[in-house]
Amino acid sequence: MASSKAATVADYLAELPPDRRPAIAAAREFVRRHLPAGYREAMAWGMISWEVPLERYPDTYNGKPLVFAALAAQKAHNALYLMCSYMDPAAAEALRGAAARMGIPLDMGKSCLRFRTLAQLPQREIGALIASMPVPRFLAVYEAARAGAGGQAPAKRCGIAGQGAARKGAVDAGTVKVAAARKAPAQDAAAAKRAARSSAAARGGRR
Repeated sequence: MASSKAATVADYLAELPPDRRPAIAAAREFVRRHLPAGYREAMAWGMISWEVPLERYPDTYNGKPLVFAALAAQKAHNALYLMCSYMDPAAAEALRGAAARMGIPLDMGKSCLRFRTLAQLPQREIGALIASMPVPRFLAVYEAARAGAGGQAPAKRCGIAGQGAARKGAVDAGTVKVAAARKAPAQDAAAAKRAARSSAAARGGRR
């Protein structure tokens, strides 16, 4: 589906095709059932999202609420986005391990769990992960990930892909510029090698 312009969750559900609505409605209720207090449900970036209100945490690079989880009907699948699994590799591996033990072929990206029905997801583990992330803990995980990238601002791209605004890099969903942080040492090393070659060439020219 194209990115929705629905203003409310009710409007979003109403505009879904009849064959897609039940799975999204069930997934929404599943998230709400496990969601700790303090998050706010809203329509953002063309999907249902659960966010940290700005009055609770205004320190985001684009002035938009920090996204904890999101849910959308994409063109070929449904998608549940869990930002905590994106920032915590151990949480992502736990979900993959649970699916493997259950014999479920989990279709999982960095933060995205793709599904047709909830039966295709390890619900107990996902519910436990959501429930284990009250707002203070989620913010601690977010800030630790940010500090691990040298204090850089959150990346403009995140696991919430496939929506128009997100494709343009407009979502601050708690991801960090890890790639840039990893690239910096390599760039420094390359610069050092170039300087060494220049110095050697200069010495050779003076002989």
